[in-house]
Amino acid sequence: MPSPSLAAPHALALSRLEALAGNLWWCWGDPDGAWLRESAAHGGNPRRMLRALRAEGGALSAYLDRHAEDLARAHRAFEDYMSPAARAAAWHARAGAPCGEGARGPEVAYFCAEFGLHESVAIYSGGLGILAGDHVKSASDLALPFVGVGLLYRNGYVQQRLDAAGYQQSEHLTYDFDDYPLTPALDAHGAPVLVEVPVLGDRCVARVWRLAVGRVEVLLLDADHDGNPPALRAITAKLYGGDSVTRAQQELLLGVGGVRALRALGYAPTTFHLNEGHSSFLSLERLREEVAAGRKREEALARVRATSVFTTHTPVEAGHDRFDPDLAWRALSWLAEPLGLTRDALLALGRWPDERDPGALFNMTLLALHTCAHLNGVAALHGEVSREMFARFWDVDPAAAPITHVTNGVHAPTWQEPAVRALLRLGLGGAGAEREGGDPAWARIHELPDEALWGARAAARARLLTLAHQREAARRARLGLPAWGSRLDPHALTIGFARRFATYKRAALIFSELDRLVRLLERAPGPVQLLFSGKAHPADEGGKALARAVYEASEHPALRGRVLLVEDYDMEVGRAMVRGADVWLNNPRRPKEASGTSGMKVAMSGGLNLSILDGWWPEGFNGLNGWAIGEPKDYADEATQDREDADSLYSLLEREVIPAFFERDEAGLPRRWLRMVKESIATCTPGFHSDRQVRDYARLLYAQARG
Repeated sequence: MPSPSLAAPHALALSRLEALAGNLWWCWGDPDGAWLRESAAHGGNPRRMLRALRAEGGALSAYLDRHAEDLARAHRAFEDYMSPAARAAAWHARAGAPCGEGARGPEVAYFCAEFGLHESVAIYSGGLGILAGDHVKSASDLALPFVGVGLLYRNGYVQQRLDAAGYQQSEHLTYDFDDYPLTPALDAHGAPVLVEVPVLGDRCVARVWRLAVGRVEVLLLDADHDGNPPALRAITAKLYGGDSVTRAQQELLLGVGGVRALRALGYAPTTFHLNEGHSSFLSLERLREEVAAGRKREEALARVRATSVFTTHTPVEAGHDRFDPDLAWRALSWLAEPLGLTRDALLALGRWPDERDPGALFNMTLLALHTCAHLNGVAALHGEVSREMFARFWDVDPAAAPITHVTNGVHAPTWQEPAVRALLRLGLGGAGAEREGGDPAWARIHELPDEALWGARAAARARLLTLAHQREAARRARLGLPAWGSRLDPHALTIGFARRFATYKRAALIFSELDRLVRLLERAPGPVQLLFSGKAHPADEGGKALARAVYEASEHPALRGRVLLVEDYDMEVGRAMVRGADVWLNNPRRPKEASGTSGMKVAMSGGLNLSILDGWWPEGFNGLNGWAIGEPKDYADEATQDREDADSLYSLLEREVIPAFFERDEAGLPRRWLRMVKESIATCTPGFHSDRQVRDYARLLYAQARG
């Protein structure tokens, strides 16, 4: 809607607001700006806020009057960040590589089925998307010549609604893309970019959108427009929704359509990064291009492999995308003639090299192994697990399998408690949390004032409890239930658990011996409370049963008011949880956690990890910065593993965790606890920052995969 005529000062302030709302930089570059506060009433979305202000008569002018000065400040910071001088001072330029984009466009194309950038852009479900969002943000901060490629989902991922008995109900919303900071991608002639993709015998036409994320962009493909019949428009309706046919259609659109979108924009990346197997079809589209350009298939495949990076995130073989061979052939038969391949030869690209069963499933991870030369897991332990899982592919011993690892990281400006970030800037100098590991300044963390650090932790805990109460109050109001009589205690030791409710993550492990837990809490020298949040995939009955088990525990008479399951886990809840929890509980069945990243965020914010030695924690734990549950050993069966891990968890809580939190000096400060907090911040922030992760990809993988 066009704005009414504005006086010059208002017009200038409006142009600044439009620029800020049109780029997701604000969600980490200025998340606490005064100009953003009113967006809380609009889902934390400044673009939606701006649309609402324009529709409310004089509301826009009044807003601009209130925030003109702050908009000017924020816009200056944004322009400084985006300036050529700032790009030239960023890591990528300082590392000796050319900075920015040349005639060929960005050098690295990063494909992922989901991107978790902010809760107001609903194109993510959980860990994979959050990791991708952090990767994009660090690529921007480091000024990599980089572009993301994904899909634009009209209904996003499932919303979790807990009914009166605690059962998860699934709901999908419909999102208005005008609320997103999107612009149509235009070709060299100024026309909207449309790409055509063969999908199971049909021709799907996808629009291409640009999503601005700081200095980089994410290209998003959208099938929901009048150029497609209803069945094809539905391809980009739901993230991870539908059946295997829908999944095959989405993955064709992502992989094949993503490459075609890059070409339509004149981009010629030198490196293609496949973040998980969902985008593996892109390698076949690139192979088709190379053969069409006159190269022999073997040479073409060698070129594709040499310039492709594949990251696997799934340490369980059954978790990799697989398609029935007839469905896979329907998806790929159009490639047979251009590539000169028979049905069997084409389907063999998604099977084990020694596979002889014509009915074997087509595996997207195996397709990636066939077509990508640069392979990695997402933690040191996960690298080992992946080598063992896929050594058969090369017919070698696991130690010789060509899979390395790049341990995941998290974007500190997005996730770290702001008051802790301020303390780091004060104690370490201007670079604060973005100092690289090995910088001697990190030793100064231990000199931070205990009073200030403890105050920051208390404030973060209070904000978490406020959000938890708001979510529970909204749930009860929706269901017509009485107001929640319990009040979480802002001074209590607050244990957090927030992640996808998959069965191997064992969300309810702490409730496995309920009487023991109740006795432990009753004997504690101070109040202890547990906050949970997480959602299960709608088709995962085991995951939904876990959510129900946590809810039932919260209703136990001895635990009511001490345990809460916070509804509809999203990035807003995630930020509050990782910033406000004193202890982060993580108890997957080892070694089924590829990496996990929520504990990294907690450590950066001054919380302490209480975790199984799985995923990233074997690399992060040093004996002084948290606790390790159980033993890193093989178990005869899951029941034994669960029993022994639960025993270790209860013992650690009773003998170490709870006493350390409530051991106070004459000033009321837990000095021993705070020493551990400082050790956690100092060791985990530089080592598990997504800046470090992206630098590792650039040095170890992208540099070797340049065309």
